[in-house]
Amino acid sequence: MYILGISAFYHDSAACIVKDGEIIAAAQEERFTRKKHDHNFPQKAIEYCLKEAGISAKQLDLVAFYDKPFLKFERLLETYLTYAPVGFKSFIKAIPLWIKEKLWMKEMIKDKLEYEGKVIFPEHHESHAASAFYPSPFQKAAIITMDGVGEWTTTSFGIGDGNDIQLFADIKFPHSLGLLYSAFTYYTGFKVNSGEYKVMGLAPYGEPKYKQLIYDHLIDVKEDGSFRMNMEYFNYCQGLTMTNEKFHKLFGGPPRVPETKLTQKEMDLARSLQEVTEEIVMKIGNHVYKETGLKNVCLAGGVALNCVANGRLLREGPFENIWIQPAAGDAGGALGAALVGWYKYFNNPRNADGKTDQQKGSYLGPQFSDDEILSFIQSKNLKAKKLDEDELINTVADLIANEKVIGWFDGRMEFGPRALGARSIIGDARSPKMQATMNIKIKFREGFRPFAPSVLYEKIGDYFEIDKESPYMLLVADVKKERRRNMTEEEEKLWGIDKLNVVRSDIPAITHVDYSARLQTVHKETNPRYYKLIETFEKKTGYAVIINTSFNVRGEPIVCTPEDAYKCFMRTNIDYLVLGNYLLAKEDQTPLKEDIDWRKQFQLD
Repeated sequence: MYILGISAFYHDSAACIVKDGEIIAAAQEERFTRKKHDHNFPQKAIEYCLKEAGISAKQLDLVAFYDKPFLKFERLLETYLTYAPVGFKSFIKAIPLWIKEKLWMKEMIKDKLEYEGKVIFPEHHESHAASAFYPSPFQKAAIITMDGVGEWTTTSFGIGDGNDIQLFADIKFPHSLGLLYSAFTYYTGFKVNSGEYKVMGLAPYGEPKYKQLIYDHLIDVKEDGSFRMNMEYFNYCQGLTMTNEKFHKLFGGPPRVPETKLTQKEMDLARSLQEVTEEIVMKIGNHVYKETGLKNVCLAGGVALNCVANGRLLREGPFENIWIQPAAGDAGGALGAALVGWYKYFNNPRNADGKTDQQKGSYLGPQFSDDEILSFIQSKNLKAKKLDEDELINTVADLIANEKVIGWFDGRMEFGPRALGARSIIGDARSPKMQATMNIKIKFREGFRPFAPSVLYEKIGDYFEIDKESPYMLLVADVKKERRRNMTEEEEKLWGIDKLNVVRSDIPAITHVDYSARLQTVHKETNPRYYKLIETFEKKTGYAVIINTSFNVRGEPIVCTPEDAYKCFMRTNIDYLVLGNYLLAKEDQTPLKEDIDWRKQFQLD
């Protein structure tokens, strides 16, 4: 039995296909269209999923869309009426698209797929909950979902038990932790639905100077984690921006203009917001534990991508185990909707072993054989060397140890916003200059942004203060104290961005200014080749950890095809490119001839 899950029309459109309960394929539309956060109907992602399953749309048994369009339309209408006539501009902008397309979702899906069967519409947060619980290792677990907004719900909790999910309570729009975070993302000059993780990364450079101001004026939080926001300070219900003049007055001026210099104010705002967010997440977690009494919890929704809050919930919270959907945002809704179809609509049994998740390392996207890669290499007349696996891994490990930067393209593309060793740029975590090199010369992004480590799962305790796996780069932990370097008196006095270039540990390239790291544990079972590379690097250097960042430049989706990878390689200062078993050196290649400035091709995120 084949079930297709679809998410679309807000951001991060995606498709997923499930065969007899097994996740066969999942991908975001952006990877194929090369348009970051592409919200359009995921035609190419669907085509890929059907191809991977080896079927046509006519052979599908069910299609599941990740939310209920009529309920969402009801929220929009009620919101516009509540704020009328103030929201007329955004009303005029939104309504034609709903009348033309979104209200006719069932007909559109059937038409685009040439499919005549059943289409179901789980609620948005049910899809999130399903994406968190069903692939998890747990037979029974608490579930927490937190995002901007679905139809009406912004936060919910419940229990997953076997093949059933029950959501018990929720918080409704306009009160939203996700939208609070997005409001500050907008105010600090970053892009909403894209730059939230930058705010999280900026937070350790600041002090929580505005935290009490947020509590006093913007959000009222109860002991159980429930909250209400003071909508006098926000503009997202009725306008085309997130914040209004009252908000700007409260924080001492207008929003930062994007791409202008970051000041201490933005860093302090980021730290204040992050602390508020963590405190709310902790209160929600404690309340859900008290209500459910369960030791395991599953998280999804965009707020679940806040790996700092996740790490704190694991360290300080009541739960023994946490499992977070790697595609926690709207893309993961496609996967959740498909699994709702299998477990709830068709009422199939579910048996989890308590140890292994069903996400397959989140390696659910397209892969390319050596023959396909060779065909690409020959079509472009590129200079490449084919190596057997041992020779390739030995060579790359040596290159990393010599501070070379590698574009690593191998196996199936990851599903979700994180590169996990299939479409990654990798380097030496021991290098004190590597963070600056990768940020400025390769990723073309803000210099303050930290890089993540990939570490062998068995060696995690040698480097970080954590004893749980983190295969999807969704937990933050501190670098072990014995690896840290004591600061000099002068270094201790540094503020803000001046902290950036201080070496803090023996793995400085992945040690953030607060000694934390957003880490990925690498497992032999899900990515044996990447595991073997790090294992070989350890034999040569004594370190079982390397830098892993996504294979793209700022504003570009993570690469999908060999051609995407080659273009990114040639447009940046990456030294070597691995395409399957082929190794390409930058010095051997002919510069790209491009008709347009490629940096104008991608809109900055």
